[in-house]
Amino acid sequence: MDLIKTLEQAVGGPHVLTGDAQTRRFRRGIRYGGGEVAAVVRPGSLLELWRVLKVCHAAGTVVICQAANTGLTGGSTPVEEGYDRPVVLVNTMRLTRLTMLDGGRQVLSHPGVTLDQLERALKPLGREPHSVIGSSCIGASITGGVCNNSGGYLIRRGPAFTQYALYARINEQGQLELVNHLGIALGTDPEAMLAQLDGGQVTAQQVETIAGRMASDQEYAEHVRDIASPVPARFNGDTRRLYEASGSAGKVAVFALRLDTFVADTQTRVFYIGTNDPDDLQEIRRHILSHFKSLPVAGEYMHRGAYDLASKYGKDLYLYIRKLGTEKIPLAFAMKSRFDTLAEKLGLGQNLGDRVLQRIADLLPNHLPRRLNALRDRYEHHLLLKMSDEGIAEARAYLQARLPTAQADFIECDSEEGEAAFLNRFAVGSATNRYRAVHRDTVEDLVALDIALPRNTTQWFETLPEDLAAQIDYTMYCGHFFCHVMHQEYLVRKGGDCDAIKARLLAALEARGARYPAEHNFGHLYQAPEEVQHFYRKLDPTNAFNPGIGKASTRHCWEPGCGGASHAPH
Repeated sequence: MDLIKTLEQAVGGPHVLTGDAQTRRFRRGIRYGGGEVAAVVRPGSLLELWRVLKVCHAAGTVVICQAANTGLTGGSTPVEEGYDRPVVLVNTMRLTRLTMLDGGRQVLSHPGVTLDQLERALKPLGREPHSVIGSSCIGASITGGVCNNSGGYLIRRGPAFTQYALYARINEQGQLELVNHLGIALGTDPEAMLAQLDGGQVTAQQVETIAGRMASDQEYAEHVRDIASPVPARFNGDTRRLYEASGSAGKVAVFALRLDTFVADTQTRVFYIGTNDPDDLQEIRRHILSHFKSLPVAGEYMHRGAYDLASKYGKDLYLYIRKLGTEKIPLAFAMKSRFDTLAEKLGLGQNLGDRVLQRIADLLPNHLPRRLNALRDRYEHHLLLKMSDEGIAEARAYLQARLPTAQADFIECDSEEGEAAFLNRFAVGSATNRYRAVHRDTVEDLVALDIALPRNTTQWFETLPEDLAAQIDYTMYCGHFFCHVMHQEYLVRKGGDCDAIKARLLAALEARGARYPAEHNFGHLYQAPEEVQHFYRKLDPTNAFNPGIGKASTRHCWEPGCGGASHAPH
């Protein structure tokens, strides 16, 4: 079989990419990745996706499914070490059909739909998706979120989760099969089923609600309130939320997901709290979770260092989103990747795009509201508390009774200040990447940790030992504070041993009862525990889809020397 020619017959020649230059932006993730592929394929329909998988199955290739490629742990890009088979990377971003079910109370999403697209579609209906904008991964897809149990920053909604999915897998007998657990009657012939979905031909009579199945994590709002629990509220290894596509990390090929949507809040208000004592924020968190009738919409933590990092190195992204919205983010990333590819070909070095954009950003005036900058100057620790409807008065009364003190104060933001505060928070992830890119002379690499602290933790803020701190050029702390999910990132000084530093940091976190990763999933950076690897093996007995995820085996059928599906572990 001529693999490339057969793939071109399945999707059309322009949508099969080969060679380093054409495939660069798909092979490389935001932070990690960069292995080789035989081809990048971009199907334009679910039927084409099915035919691509049939070609790959017949050719015995590895299949890596990728949507927006916004992940932070390399989970949808090939490893540089390579595989024992050719790799076909299937990018699903042309598959953007979105169907409203039950008046928008649920949606049927194809794998290329982004959070931004869903948010815009739901807004006229007065509803919202599970997450908005993507707190660490701006431009993220819905399917990527579900496959990675991503948490997002909306406290009441928990990790992205559904038990309704349509997906393809290679079963224990080595056969490619299409599994319909959408609760939508589509028949039994794969191509006829997919043609219905491609045409948007789903009627209310076809849709069934199955007793005991959920299309979101309906238990999380109460789960997160248990501040006495020694178990984190959410983390990627939580077997409670590993179900078929949910948490699958690319071990199946997802065609469609059925998900709940949520009634939009009619009124929201942001309270910006600053303190020099981290215990103040923990007391506020515990009081609100224990005593408030209304859970916050969001509660985001930023250390002063994260504020500064985002305000300087995330400035251009912030201004881009304010001007054009998140809809254009994938286009911007694609253009920057093409520019960097050309610059490298011309011998102008790596990351020229970042260096040019940063030079431009440095010439622009400060873009953040005056009162936010004043709080930054006075306080080390910041909490962005977003309340809605009845919760606004509840929070206002509590904060006015508690603050100010000698060490802390708060402001009630106007709409512009509230929007600016959260957008600056969401620029942090990209800002860390930018810092690394423009400071290659002083930075060895980035050690990025995504951790979940126990719900009962009180001493939550990390203080590094002096000898370890001396090895770090810049430290960034932020997180989803009420869920106790923290993003802790360390830009290691030139010449530092990143692996040794990471091992030491993780050992200290384990001693505190933390679980990791919290929401970015294992990717190729974290070792998946045995119960998670068992889940992966059950989904993908022949290890055809995204092998090596969670630092597991990259080999066919999981084990060296294994010649067939019958050898796969159960």
